Amino acid sequence: MEKFTHSLLDLHNLNLVVDNLKLGVMAHTTERIITVFNKEAEKITGYTKKEVLGKDCHDVFQAPFCGTKCSFCQDSPQLTGGTKEYPVAIITKTGETRHLEMTVSCIPDHEGKIRGIVASFRDMTDSIRLSLKAEDLSNFAGIIGKDKAMQDIFRQIRDVALYNYPVHISGETGTGKERVACAIHDISSYGNGNFVPVNCGAIPEGIVESELFGHVKGAFSGAVKERKGRFELAHKGTLFLDEVADLPLKTQVKLLRFLQEGSFEKVGGETKISVDVRIISATNKDLAEEVRAGRFREDLYYRLNVIPIHLPTLRERKNDIPLLAEHFLQEAEKENKKAVPELAPDTIREMMDYHWPGNVRELKNVIQFSVVRARGNRILPTDLPFASDRHPLRPALSDEPEVTVLQFTRGRLNQENVQSALVKTGGNKSKAARVLGVGRATLYRFLSDHPEIKAFSDTF
Repeated sequence: MEKFTHSLLDLHNLNLVVDNLKLGVMAHTTERIITVFNKEAEKITGYTKKEVLGKDCHDVFQAPFCGTKCSFCQDSPQLTGGTKEYPVAIITKTGETRHLEMTVSCIPDHEGKIRGIVASFRDMTDSIRLSLKAEDLSNFAGIIGKDKAMQDIFRQIRDVALYNYPVHISGETGTGKERVACAIHDISSYGNGNFVPVNCGAIPEGIVESELFGHVKGAFSGAVKERKGRFELAHKGTLFLDEVADLPLKTQVKLLRFLQEGSFEKVGGETKISVDVRIISATNKDLAEEVRAGRFREDLYYRLNVIPIHLPTLRERKNDIPLLAEHFLQEAEKENKKAVPELAPDTIREMMDYHWPGNVRELKNVIQFSVVRARGNRILPTDLPFASDRHPLRPALSDEPEVTVLQFTRGRLNQENVQSALVKTGGNKSKAARVLGVGRATLYRFLSDHPEIKAFSDTF
């Protein structure tokens, strides 16, 4: 009896401790049955303990509370142990969207078998709002930037995430269009569903409709079974149509019909399929110009461009270069599990003076290249892939900058000069071949013979 009384006291004391934390805390079993829900969790979500304890997490919140990283959406939990940390948006009991910082950890028993999870979360909604108002936010939903132009982008992301209107993101290659689309998805009510990206320019024209809308068995030669398209896969989530300007006109008609009706038919099918999907599109082309040239439907343009977001180039927000460079250095250190060199002041000045035709993506590749190339504990200006590209030779700033030939013997390929050319041209192999003074076929043969360099080129 005394042992039982002590157990009750221990449980009571534990509940007192949990209830006095300034973090929301929720725990549930592997069957998603909620066992712990503290006072701060009640305050953040609007739900009471009585409403949630002993019930299925997904049923209570009408969606996975942990968002897209939920491990309990399948019939058998997808558990790998360890701890996950990430931002997530939830819908409170009163219908309000709140932005949380979530930490989710597995609960093992004494034999190491996972018995459930514990999630702790902090409400960052007001903090984010105040930081945006003060223009003092350097990382928003995984996007790095303190420049005023980026603070404006952060506000737009926060504002549009609350509504299910189509968003069109424009900007040069490498400015982070997919990253912005992910951020909108993550902090919106659709963040509990899948984020499904589609590169419209990379799909062969003959199968693009099947990729987007799916097909029925026998719809065409090779259609041996029915297949879901990207729209169905994105149900209750977000479909990101990257390079949307490259969609064939025939497919544009079908996309327009879906935006008007909310339903579609699979290729070869007759049944109407309705899905709840948020559409975010993007392109590095001027979509209005594509309309004028007859390559893009005007009615579809107005349907997609309801909320336009234009991303600035890196050269338009050069004050963010040191911040981004430091972020990518930290990433490199974490990925390689060893200390990386720091940037010398002269190197930062050189980077600030460069024109960055490949934008943030090029900056990341430059940092990776320089980490490998540096000798010692500092990255020097000579370690940059564009070190020999001095000011008089630099191209004028434009969307398609002229490519300056690197300072080495043309026609001779080795690992260093090929990597330098790829970084310089933002991964464009045709331009890289011109920089190297060789034909495209020669460069492709070199990449085929050197798989480690090909793997490097595929990171762009």
